[in-house]
Amino acid sequence: MLKRDRDTLRKCSVRLVKELVVDELLIQTLVEDAILTENMAESIMVLKTSQQRSFQLVLLLPKRGPRAFKSFCSALKQTEQEHLCDLLTRATEEEGRDVFLDSVQPETETTGRPGRLERTDNKRERSGSSLPLPTQEEFAPKRAKTLESMEFSLDADSPINTPVLACSADFYRSHSQQSYRMNSSPRGLALVISNITFDPCASSELDPRKGGEVDDEVLRKLFTELDYSVNVHRDLTAQDMKMCIENFCRRPDHQNVDSCVVCLLSHGVDGAVYGTDGQLLPLDWVFEAFDNAHCPLLQNKPKMFFIQACRGDEMDCGVEQIDGPARTFSPTCEQRDAGREEQGDADGRQRASTGRQRIKLPQRSDMICGFASLKGTAAMRNTKKGSWFIQELNTALRLNARDTHLADILVQVNRRIKEREGYAPGTAHHRCKEMSEFTSSLCKDLYLFPKYQPQC
Repeated sequence: MLKRDRDTLRKCSVRLVKELVVDELLIQTLVEDAILTENMAESIMVLKTSQQRSFQLVLLLPKRGPRAFKSFCSALKQTEQEHLCDLLTRATEEEGRDVFLDSVQPETETTGRPGRLERTDNKRERSGSSLPLPTQEEFAPKRAKTLESMEFSLDADSPINTPVLACSADFYRSHSQQSYRMNSSPRGLALVISNITFDPCASSELDPRKGGEVDDEVLRKLFTELDYSVNVHRDLTAQDMKMCIENFCRRPDHQNVDSCVVCLLSHGVDGAVYGTDGQLLPLDWVFEAFDNAHCPLLQNKPKMFFIQACRGDEMDCGVEQIDGPARTFSPTCEQRDAGREEQGDADGRQRASTGRQRIKLPQRSDMICGFASLKGTAAMRNTKKGSWFIQELNTALRLNARDTHLADILVQVNRRIKEREGYAPGTAHHRCKEMSEFTSSLCKDLYLFPKYQPQC
C-alpha cells in the first residue's frame, strides 16, 4: 500500500473503528477482490463485537498490497457507508496537498499546515453530525453513529442491493453433470403471493403486515436477477390464492424451463396460510398441486417453496447459552419496530395409458421448502425492512448462489436467523428469537448457476 494511503488509514483509524460496520457483505467483497483470504475473513468474522472486527480489518489492510485502499473504499460504497469513503477520500487529498506543499514551500509548514488541518477537522465534524438522510423508505438508511445504536442495528441497511454474484464457466463445467439441469433462459417461472392488508370484517385479528411490501419487492428483484420470470400477486383471498396457484401450475411454459419457485407471504398457522378473507389455504394442498401427478410438466425438475408466515403463535423467547456471554451483542439484532408475523400482528388425475410400462415416480419428489419459523412458533417481521427470513434469504442467494447449492444456502440462512435477536425494550418482542428450517425431497444438488449461459 502507498505511504499516503497508509497514513490516511492511520489518521482515520479511530473514527473507522468506532463507525465502520464490518458485516459479511463487506468482508465478502474484499475476499472477491483478493484483498483478504478466506482465513483472514474467518478470523475477522468470529470476533464478537463490531469494534473488534473493525480494529482487526484496519490493522490488516495496510499489509494487503497497493490495491487494498481503493478496494476498501469501493467496498464501503457497496455497503452503504459512503460517509466513511468520503472521509478517506478527503483525508487522502489532504495528504496529497501536504506532500506538494512540503516539497515546494517547506518554510510554510509551521504556519500553513495547522490552519489547513483545523478547517478539515471542522469539515469532518460537520459531515459526521449531519449525514444525508434517505428520501424514500426503500433506500437504505445511513449507518448508526453511536456505538450503542451501532451494536443493535448493524443490519439496519437490509435488504442488501448488491448484484447477484455470477457463476463462473469453470464452476458450471465441474458441477453441472452431477446436479439438476439448470441452463434454460429463463431458469423457470416464479410466483410470489403477498398478503398485506386483510379484511377487518372477515377477521379482526389479522393485522396489516407492515413491511410485507418490502419482502415481495425484494423477492421480485432477486428472482428476476436470477433469471426467473416473476409474477407477483398481492392481497388475495384463500380462494383466489388457490385459483392463482392452479393457473400457475397449468402454464405450458413449464415444459421449456428447468425449475419453478413459489413464495407465499401471509399470516399463518401450522400447515396453512391465510387469505385476506381470513380463510386458510392448506400448505399440503399447495405441495400437492405441484406433485408429479398434478403438474407433470415439472416432473424431475426442482420446485422451490419459501413460506414467510407463522406456524403458530408461540413466541420464541430464547434460552440463555450456558457457556455464552452475559449479554448477546449479536451482529444482527433487530431495531424497535420488530413485530411478529402471526394471527394478530379434485382428485382427477390424468394418466397416460399407452399399453407399455413406464418408469414410475413417487407421488411427490424434487421439492425443497424453506419455512421462516419452526412448527408452532411465530415468525418475525420488521415493519420497515421486511421479514428476517426474506432478508437473510435475499443476502445468501445474492452472495453465494454462484457456487453453493440451495440446501447449503438454506443452512446458511438458518445460521444467520439463529444469530438474530429482537430489540424492543419494554415489549414482549425484546430479545425474542426465531429459527427457520427447511424440508427437502431433492435428489441432486440444486445449483442456480446465476448469470451463466452455456454456449450451444
